[in-house]
Amino acid sequence: MRFRVSTLEMWRLHLLRGLHMLKWEQWKRVVTDMLTILDHSLSLYNQWNRREWLRIGSLGSGSLTLSQLLNSRVRAMAAPDAGQSLNDRFPSSFGKAKSVILCWLTGGVPQHDTWDPKPDAPAAIRGSFNPIASKTPGLSVGELMPRTAMLTDQIAVLRAIATGDNSHSSSGYQMLTGVPHVPLHAESVISKAPNLSPCADAIVRALRPVRNGLPQSVVLPEHNWNEGNFSWPGQDAGFLGRRLDPWLIHCDPSAAHFRIPDLSLSEEISPLRFDARMSLVNQMNRHLDLSLQSGQVQRFNDDAQQAFGLLSTSAARQAFDLSAEPDHVRDRYGRSRYAQSVLLARRLVEAGVSIVRINWTRIKDQPNQGGWDTHATHETALKSFLMPIMDQCYSALLEDLSQRGLLDETLVVWLGEFGHTPKFNPNAGRDHWGHCFSIALAGGGIQGGIVHGASDRDAAFPLEGQVSPADLMATIYHCLGYSPDTEMHDQVGRPFPISRGDVIQAILWLSTNRTMTLTTKLVLPKSLYAAAWVL
Repeated sequence: MRFRVSTLEMWRLHLLRGLHMLKWEQWKRVVTDMLTILDHSLSLYNQWNRREWLRIGSLGSGSLTLSQLLNSRVRAMAAPDAGQSLNDRFPSSFGKAKSVILCWLTGGVPQHDTWDPKPDAPAAIRGSFNPIASKTPGLSVGELMPRTAMLTDQIAVLRAIATGDNSHSSSGYQMLTGVPHVPLHAESVISKAPNLSPCADAIVRALRPVRNGLPQSVVLPEHNWNEGNFSWPGQDAGFLGRRLDPWLIHCDPSAAHFRIPDLSLSEEISPLRFDARMSLVNQMNRHLDLSLQSGQVQRFNDDAQQAFGLLSTSAARQAFDLSAEPDHVRDRYGRSRYAQSVLLARRLVEAGVSIVRINWTRIKDQPNQGGWDTHATHETALKSFLMPIMDQCYSALLEDLSQRGLLDETLVVWLGEFGHTPKFNPNAGRDHWGHCFSIALAGGGIQGGIVHGASDRDAAFPLEGQVSPADLMATIYHCLGYSPDTEMHDQVGRPFPISRGDVIQAILWLSTNRTMTLTTKLVLPKSLYAAAWVL
């Protein structure tokens, strides 16, 4: 977020402050709700007439806030002309992402300790961690993410996303598909009607053709599951059919001599013998009576061809070869299973995979089984291993993509199934909370340095800018080049849109000559204002 304020503008602001005798705290609240609109280098005051300046001056006594006033101007600016679509208004973000990486933190992202710290809340809510400044003026993040804090100019934070669901399985279903589970608060449930909506991974696989012999959708390094190996619903293609399931690859990229066994030929099969087997399968398929080509047979054929492509294409094998990465790169990400899976995801999108989801996996001999479901010793787990791993590998991913020129075309999403309760429980843990939490997006059509939405004092409920998982899905598809109302058909031919949500326009990258930065309820350091008055 950048403020372009001329000397004349500062004089106007100073005059307004003096005329209306605003108290410092009142004035600070006004300024910290500022929205900067830079339109072909036009200054802010040139876009406002005298009446609008008077409206700003009356904010202290009226019911209209500066944030509301400015947001009304943004809505007017973004309102479509006759026949103009959202894609026309945001041409630089639509289709900007070639790939998506979903960094999924199974157990939920604790909003208080990451993207939405509450230093003024009671100790029983804010916890013992302090907020630290980030690269975005006015944005503070948790002290356990120092590397990420220096990259927030590339990140958009959503502080008011909600599922209204406090169960892993059903809230996870909603975050993965954009569709609420029926009923809510359902734990350890399986995929069955009416909860058969396809996950984003499957939607993208259906929309994107195969490139370089690689599947368009990959999930690493295992599926999401509850105790008893109850696999969550919403991780497959649902009513689109199993043939569009994302490719789930169980693996441990941190293991010595890591390799995917199914991506290499066994020693007894020579390349010539492999070619002969491929030829035989193709001949059988060609001569198979079309009447026998059921959905299951067709799925087998598709999967077989995909498998042959993975075995026969050098680009595919190279994408999974982590040994090709220099040690210093692997060390920068970190050597944990999750961190090396993040590095593998970067290699996969670099090779042409459209969407990769990395699920956090349990860690042996750690509190709460090594996951983010921190019902006990919450802060100990965050400080000792959860946040160090995530801060290191997430920041490494953004820096690595940027250095390779891939960040602008790769959308990276930090998310989980919900957040955590405002209050600690008797076991020094935080429990499930789907009523308000935070996620973050970077790259691939997203404007960095933005905070959208705001929570209440306890980070318990949204105050403004609330978004839904459906809105998140719509935004991801928009960045990939698909309108949310893109129509698909299930296995019996029934049409459905890929998302029923709204694209989150406030975080989209605009054209190079026009940028829009939206912030809500940011607390800027007093020194910043003091510096502004002398400009």
